[in-house]
Amino acid sequence: MQLLVNGTPHTVTVEDEMPLLWVLRDVLNITGPKYGCGIAQCGACTVHIDGAAVRSCQVAVGDVWGAVTTIEALAPDAALHPVQAAWIDHQVAQCGYCQSGQMMQAADLLARNPAPSDAEIDDAMAGNLCRCGTYPRIRAAIHAAAAALRKG
Repeated sequence: MQLLVNGTPHTVTVEDEMPLLWVLRDVLNITGPKYGCGIAQCGACTVHIDGAAVRSCQVAVGDVWGAVTTIEALAPDAALHPVQAAWIDHQVAQCGYCQSGQMMQAADLLARNPAPSDAEIDDAMAGNLCRCGTYPRIRAAIHAAAAALRKG
């Protein structure tokens, strides 16, 4: 089976039913997406398929419909994506386990809504759990990333 991951074509020989997360981590050694719950409730495994945030633990590799992007390639043309830079500036991460999924979800939100309100951020991010409780910092970082993206 052919997959385009982070701009690189890959041929993988796996069962169609294997979760995309397992292919990314165990076959392709791409470790940004994390295994959290396995039932799409925590968001730690969030990646983009054709720009849309999805939970890779619940997408069978045989059902992948487009290009896969993980946190490793969120900013292919720059050192950091504005979301990643804002995460650092606002010191969002504590344990860091959920953060790649959080950033991938935030990037998807900002691609669809360049100026989200607090309520829109909370709604979009509700499926991404942070065990450390850095939700106020996450919201502040998303607002900062939105402002940076609007400035260009």
